[in-house]
Amino acid sequence: MTDAALAAHLAAVAGRLLLEVRASGIFSGKSLGLAGDQTANQFLVHALREARPDDGLLSEEMKCDGTRLLHERVWIVDPVDGTREYGEARADWAVHVGLAVGGNPVVGAVALPGAEGGLVLRSDQPRLLPLAPDRLRMVVSRTRPAREAVEIAARIGAELVPMGSAGAKAMAIILGQADIYLHSGGQYEWDSMAPVAVALAHGLHCSRIDGSPLRYNQPDVALPDLLICRREDAGMILEQIRDLPPA
Repeated sequence: MTDAALAAHLAAVAGRLLLEVRASGIFSGKSLGLAGDQTANQFLVHALREARPDDGLLSEEMKCDGTRLLHERVWIVDPVDGTREYGEARADWAVHVGLAVGGNPVVGAVALPGAEGGLVLRSDQPRLLPLAPDRLRMVVSRTRPAREAVEIAARIGAELVPMGSAGAKAMAIILGQADIYLHSGGQYEWDSMAPVAVALAHGLHCSRIDGSPLRYNQPDVALPDLLICRREDAGMILEQIRDLPPA
């Protein structure tokens, strides 16, 4: 199985496991999120160690012992991206499975198990992007929209689209539900690695909000901001970010 096929297969299976945990009716509230996180994490960690024993591994739900830094190839996973949305039986949560090589996001799969029929978007099977609408749409956090995103949306006349997980927001651009994902409120490598790999494979622009590249498998896993959008809009948005007054 290729790396991309493995990533897609594992993301899909983890998604089905998460749906089964929720459908069991045993858990609710925070206990549901915890049970889902731990179940999906155990599956992904054991599966990757079995299938790719020579690679490094970083998961949101696993204590990092630093050995990943010794590897050129490192799998970066988020078992449940959007735990709140998962617990509320919404569609905007995701499973991330990605592979960074030399710090670059080269392989990714993002499962959207809550979407109708279930979806897995993957870096080795890019889709044709829908045409951009006359008015751009910017996805923002349902609960904590970033100041920069709100201000820039107002400047360029973009419609704000509240949504849950980072993976769901990034995939919304590929699915034609949005056009810009601008985030500045703090994230970690597992929040964006797989979505960025998928977005890059679809020809989208992906960077930090200062325009610098997104790098992974770093000693500090904090990666607090990103911009994902159509390439033709990237220059205009980055210029708007530079023109923002300090907070």
